Amino acid sequence: MARIAIVGVGAIGGVTAALLQQAGGHELFLCTRRPMSGLSVETPDGLVKVQGTYVASPSEAFEVDWVIVATKAYDVAGTAKWLEKLCSNSAPIAVLQNGVEHRERFAPHVPIEKILPVMVDCPAERPAQDRVRQRGVMHLKVPDSALGRDFVKLFAGTAADATTVPDFLSVVWRKLCFNSAGVLSALALQPAGVVRGESIGEVALQIIRECAAVARAEGANLEENVAEIVLAAQRAAPADSVNSMLADRRAGRPVEIDARNGVIVRLGRKHGIATPANNMAVALMEAMVAKA
Repeated sequence: MARIAIVGVGAIGGVTAALLQQAGGHELFLCTRRPMSGLSVETPDGLVKVQGTYVASPSEAFEVDWVIVATKAYDVAGTAKWLEKLCSNSAPIAVLQNGVEHRERFAPHVPIEKILPVMVDCPAERPAQDRVRQRGVMHLKVPDSALGRDFVKLFAGTAADATTVPDFLSVVWRKLCFNSAGVLSALALQPAGVVRGESIGEVALQIIRECAAVARAEGANLEENVAEIVLAAQRAAPADSVNSMLADRRAGRPVEIDARNGVIVRLGRKHGIATPANNMAVALMEAMVAKA
């Protein structure tokens, strides 16, 4: 078993902690922005009260075997403050964040061969600081490498769908197709059911198609009708579900607009691909957040 630090104990970090506790034998260290005395996770299988050591300052950190980063993509600078001590014994870091630039974000702080990008997909919300609600299975996909296989072993015996995949690039871009359209919910300040409307659905398709075009230019292998597949799945999801960008905007926090839509615009320019729908979504969100 392993000594595991989880940096960022929001919805994803909380579910991850609950799963690792269910695995048994791991020693958990929960690195938080504000002091916490406990965490309860409502899982599909029942309530889990996470047992571990809670630390709220990087000065309290110490070396571990694994670091799991579950902070938002915009908070690399804050996360990096924890890594010097946590990784003092060359511990690898698994980056459970949105987007497709996991390694690029942390390369200035950790040797790139120690960075494991993770595609995480889990319907979860954090209604209170000490409580997380998990609506469904946590899916964790990692590259098929020695580091990836070691990461998957951490979740042995849990309800997580943790697997290695031979084509991680396609997997992570396909996830971004889902995330890209989530900006509409955050812009409208409405939960997931907003995409069931005909006009919003058409805009969602435009956003996803642009994402897919950029993904293919980057080397991803996606279905020709991936936009229709994604929209159908989003319309089938619970109408009251709240994605992380909407939750952040409601709470007055920064949002992951660059990791989820900005990257599509930036890489679109690199490949000469027009991305007007994503460009407008980024401009609107940045203006709204700046005003707030």
